Amino acid sequence: MRQTINPQMQLGEVDISAITFNPKSRDDIPRLLRGLQHIWITPDLRHRVFQVLENMIPASRQNGRPGMDLWNILVFGTLRLVTNCDYYRLQELANEHGTLRKMLGHGPYCTHSYHIQTLQDNISLFTPEILDQINQVTVDAGHQLVKKKMSRYMAVPIPS
Repeated sequence: MRQTINPQMQLGEVDISAITFNPKSRDDIPRLLRGLQHIWITPDLRHRVFQVLENMIPASRQNGRPGMDLWNILVFGTLRLVTNCDYYRLQELANEHGTLRKMLGHGPYCTHSYHIQTLQDNISLFTPEILDQINQVTVDAGHQLVKKKMSRYMAVPIPS
């Protein structure tokens, strides 16, 4: 059974909710990571996204040694599909991009590196159809968020 993310933080590791991004960056990676951070800090949304991810793993792959954490599959899978990169670029980003490594749960003292075959075996499960399902879940959550904000503004009487 895959776990969502390793709950035991390591020395120097930053909580995903505390990661900061350059607000002036126009690159697609920080924008994607901010969206993933929102999924992480919203428990109901995170739960629904992980339900979609758990359903993508075939029953035959749930036995044997544990695979990559579902959070890492989500981060790598969305990164690969959004940036339209191959597995070699994904490996380079996974091993060298500082903010991405924080998002994956690695601190500055972590020497863990991702091998190309590990990425291919795990991220190949994350298809565009799975991304579409996750997009639908996040869009529905966004609609609920907008409804809550709009109802607050609608309840305020208009001064005359």
